[in-house]
Amino acid sequence: MKKQLFTIIGILSIIICFSCNISAQRILIPMDHTQSDHLKAYGITYWVLKQQVTVEWLLNYRGGSFLMDNYPGIIKELRLRGVRFEEISSSDVLQIYSVIDENNMDIVLLEKAAKIAIYSSPNKQPWDDAVTLALTYGEIDYDVIWDDDVLTRRLQDYDWLHLHHEDFTGQYGKFYANYRNHDWYKQQKQEFEAMAQKLGFHKVSEEKKSVARKIKDYVGQGGFLFAMCSATDALDIALSAEGVDIAASVFDGDPVDPNAQAKLDFSKTFAFENFSLYTDPMIYEYSDIDYPPSFQAIAPGAEADYFTLFEFSAKYDPVPTMLTQNHVGVIKGFMGQTTGFKRDKVKKSIVVMGEVEGGEQIKYIHGNFGKGTFTFLGGHDPEDYRHYVGDPPTRLELYKNSPGYRLILNNVLFPSAKKKERKT
Repeated sequence: MKKQLFTIIGILSIIICFSCNISAQRILIPMDHTQSDHLKAYGITYWVLKQQVTVEWLLNYRGGSFLMDNYPGIIKELRLRGVRFEEISSSDVLQIYSVIDENNMDIVLLEKAAKIAIYSSPNKQPWDDAVTLALTYGEIDYDVIWDDDVLTRRLQDYDWLHLHHEDFTGQYGKFYANYRNHDWYKQQKQEFEAMAQKLGFHKVSEEKKSVARKIKDYVGQGGFLFAMCSATDALDIALSAEGVDIAASVFDGDPVDPNAQAKLDFSKTFAFENFSLYTDPMIYEYSDIDYPPSFQAIAPGAEADYFTLFEFSAKYDPVPTMLTQNHVGVIKGFMGQTTGFKRDKVKKSIVVMGEVEGGEQIKYIHGNFGKGTFTFLGGHDPEDYRHYVGDPPTRLELYKNSPGYRLILNNVLFPSAKKKERKT
């Protein structure tokens, strides 16, 4: 009798387990307002991709949610990282697909974790990089590369490249006026000069412009580029000034070419055109691309500064739709050396994804070059309105649901995406 009872219990256990597998075959990570930690949700999705598990990105469905098979270990990892998830059945999945088919929503497959590179000086800078903070908090792997890596073709080993507070014009970030007597500035200048000499260049300005051209080649060959803050306009300025001296003598030992402005070639840039340079070393600005200008206190202030994300057709414009996934459509502004982009300096071919409505400032843009893509986001830190040199890093555990940081992490997953074909 006892043996028969154990047999019945065993059969019931198998039936229950089988029923559980049928009723909870998939995992949904919601990305709407119910999510406990949006930023770590991207990190867990990247981790799942590293396990060679395909993820479905549900564009415009509950804030851009993620759907995946319920493999062993995933739920444990979700709980460890504090990410909210739902176990759903096959019938639930079919219902989700039906909602997606009938609305401005779509599905893309995320198939492989991108290999990520951060372009950054090997020595500590007196400011922080929002992307590095986001990757670290989300537990997403990345490598740091520098000029020698770029110029020796190591860049080709990576799918995704990030540029932040960088200067490709050889003007040391235009920090001369306020920081030329500071130890970090002097040390940086010495290190940049040593690197230029090591790589066979007489001037830092020429070495940096060569790096900019290599980055352009990387994109043209299929790379994904994401830039923020001063890297956005400094990169394009450097590309436009090939063979033209735009650096004052305090930076490179000789004067600016008196005809520098007329010699700029806007056909070589990614996103900007018809801009005018600020070559005065005492002005903390590269050109009139930036809006509002860094040297003018005309920003509206943290309480009144917002920009709006565009809503795209998920089924016909999946790329900008991916890059704008969020649980809100209006995002608080944040400043930087390059805060935003003046509307009349942005090429007509560029896709505008975020702007200050009714104003001159464009905040978030995307474009194609060759086989690759580039995305530029103005501003330095989405959760620090005015991030000054020497300020402590933002503690992202206090901003787990940051819409601004979500824009960064959309870009991290973007290279993994492939349009999904589903039978109707």
